Amino acid sequence: MVTLVFRRQEILDDCRNYAYIEGDAISEDRPRERYRVMAICDEGNIDRISRLLDLSFAQIAELCYPYSKSPACNCCHQDNELRDTQDYILRIYVPEDFSCTTVQLLGKLFHELLVYKIMADWLGMTLPEEMPKWQDKTDTLEKQVISILNSRICPVRRTLTPF
Repeated sequence: MVTLVFRRQEILDDCRNYAYIEGDAISEDRPRERYRVMAICDEGNIDRISRLLDLSFAQIAELCYPYSKSPACNCCHQDNELRDTQDYILRIYVPEDFSCTTVQLLGKLFHELLVYKIMADWLGMTLPEEMPKWQDKTDTLEKQVISILNSRICPVRRTLTPF
């Protein structure tokens, strides 16, 4: 079992940085749009971002289904109460010969994927013309993660000759 821990504050800091860059790129004659984009983690908006973070994390866990699946039990109670989760923990079950470098790569990709998913949704509400760029980044990363995970599911069989 491998445990990947994602710190909420690190993810929010990256979102703030990207939102600042996106907002700074907006011309100064559009101050309302600049402010809305840059206000991603302000008090009135943080609840929405928290829900997006929870949703994005659940999507990543499901993306890793062959490795993250666990049996449903009575402890899997779900409600819609907003919680201020500080650490998002993903436990994946990998074969003993699974590479440490692959785990490190997946951890970094998952972090970026969380940030990109939040940015895509936020910009979809505040600056719709920039949302497709972030959605494309999200789609590209998801495909990369799926490719990495699928290549590790079963052993590769090589032919005796290259022809």
